[in-house]
Amino acid sequence: MMGTYQIALVAHSMNKPVYVAAESYKFARLYPLDQKDLTPALRPIDFGVPIPSGVEVETSARDYTPPQYLTLLFTDLGVLTPSVVSDELIQLYL
Repeated sequence: MMGTYQIALVAHSMNKPVYVAAESYKFARLYPLDQKDLTPALRPIDFGVPIPSGVEVETSARDYTPPQYLTLLFTDLGVLTPSVVSDELIQLYL
């Protein structure tokens, strides 16, 4: 889901919990530190909108949300806290 990071930032500023539903196949086999560490998963859709010169556009089919902004993840592996996701990744990829 794109936009999770923005939603998590707003929820954090309002002291609200953030729950995410995600399939385990979406867990990356790496430890990203920010959005730039994720490689694009898909080619972005070209909507034919003209881009003014001097404007740099970033496109990404993935959205990195720092774990400190997430409360729980509802996955096909069960309900996980962000700290448990790394344990599940180790079990999935070993």
